[in-house]
Parts: sequence; structure tokens; C-alpha cells
Amino acid sequence: MKIYAISDLHLSINNPKPMDIFGAVWDNYLIEIENSLADASADDIVLLAGDLSWAMTLDAAVPDLEYIGRFPGKKVIIRGNHDYWWKSISAVRAALPENVFAVQNDCVKIGGTIICGSRGWSADDRTEDGNRLYARELLRIEMSLKAAEKLRTDGDKLIFMIHYPPFNARLEDTPVSQMMERFGVDAVVYGHLHGKNCYSKKIIVRNGIKYYLTSCDQISNRAVLID
Repeated sequence: MKIYAISDLHLSINNPKPMDIFGAVWDNYLIEIENSLADASADDIVLLAGDLSWAMTLDAAVPDLEYIGRFPGKKVIIRGNHDYWWKSISAVRAALPENVFAVQNDCVKIGGTIICGSRGWSADDRTEDGNRLYARELLRIEMSLKAAEKLRTDGDKLIFMIHYPPFNARLEDTPVSQMMERFGVDAVVYGHLHGKNCYSKKIIVRNGIKYYLTSCDQISNRAVLID
């Protein structure tokens, strides 16, 4: 079983919103993503770390979710900051195609892999409201990891998906990365960062954990293979 990851697809299947206005990297980007998953099998896992659709309502997002459902393997999704259509988790799950699983402050176990997920918040937003949101997200992240702790057995791989980066802009540790270490996470998948002037590293290894940036424009629209 292989595990792939990619994020920030910003889909608009039924109401096309041209993404190439954000740069040439977005030209035919969906074709490139599909090609990068061409060798994936039905037994593989594809992780999608948020900002899936531009839709404002769940009904409008259904064509985009169906598009994701046509990717090979089992798909696991989390909410991003632009996923305004994602309201009630029960409603989202009811609308998902077969073999697409939504994670929100909880986890799903597929074979010997447990996948947790939460949206997160920016570690650099030090406003009063930002501090409040960050503290709330920490509680949700811990909730997800505690759910995984109950399911985890010897040999299970633990992957955490979070939309916002787990580090601050200087790539320093944060309460989020510290929590990943405390719960023994093996790999972290995140997105949110965009643009040719984006200061980022595609893979960071810190204290035994691999952190993967998966925003599609930052990884040349090729799904990352998670070790």
C-alpha cells in the first residue's frame, strides 16, 4: 500500500474559476495531478489536506467531491480555510462518494495506517482573535490525536493532516509541532502556502517526524509519496 498526498486543489468543476491567473504553474494543473496518480492502485491512500473546492454550499461542492472520488484508492480529506461549503461533518460525510473519508478532529484507520486531521490555524497570527482560534485548534488537534491513541496498535503508522503549516514563518517549533512529538506522529501533511515567492521547504525532518508541504503549486502538481 502506498500513501500519496496533495492539497489546495481549489476545484470548481461545474462553475469554472480559472486558476492560471495565479501563474503558469496552474496551467492544466488538474491533468498533471491526475497523471501523478496514474500508477496508484485501489489499495493505496490519497490524502488531501484542505482547500478542496471554491464552492460556498455543500450542494455546489458535490461535483468537486465526485471528481476527487474518481482518484484511485481511498481518499481522506480535511477542511481548509477556503472550504466554506464544509459545515456539518455529518452532512459532509453523507455527501461523499464511496472511498472518500472526511476527518474532522477525529481519525480513520485504513489497514495499518491511522490518519488524523484538523484545520489548524496560523502560528503567526498573534491578534487577540488569532490567539483564541489557535488555542481552540490545539484542543481539536489533541482530540484527534487522542482518538488515534485509542486505535493504535504496535506497528501502526500515524499520519496527521493539518491545513495550516505546523511551524511559524521562521520554521520554528510551535505548540502544534510539539504535540505531534508528544503523541508519536510519524508524518505530518499540510498545505495552505502558495505563490512563487512562498518561503517554504517541501520536506522538513525534525525530531523523527517528517513534515510534507503538499500545496499543489508548490510540488509541481505531483502528488507526494509519503514514506
